[in-house]
Amino acid sequence: MNTTYYDHGTSAERWERARMFFDARDYAASARILDGLVEEAPEQVGPRLLLARAYYHSAQLRRAETQLRELVERDPVEHYARLMLGRTLQRQGRHEEAEPHMRLASALAGDFESL
Repeated sequence: MNTTYYDHGTSAERWERARMFFDARDYAASARILDGLVEEAPEQVGPRLLLARAYYHSAQLRRAETQLRELVERDPVEHYARLMLGRTLQRQGRHEEAEPHMRLASALAGDFESL
């Protein structure tokens, strides 16, 4: 069995390592670890959302969009995923496509003034 530093250890150890890299702003390293965790447990929101954030911060916007679309498909009322999807689309210059996600994120967060 050939393992690397990124896929070594238990799921909990890799989760902590991914968070450590994310907190240190090494988003690419965090994403490498999180990619394996998401593959192992695709139903878990935390690792997928952190993976999307790591992709977003490392300017891998298409990958971030893919993960965020998966999250909102699984849980349409996950407001932070909606917000991140809207911001990811905006960052790609797709403002019209982002608008419904931003409005829904505001509504789900209870921010009715910005609607």
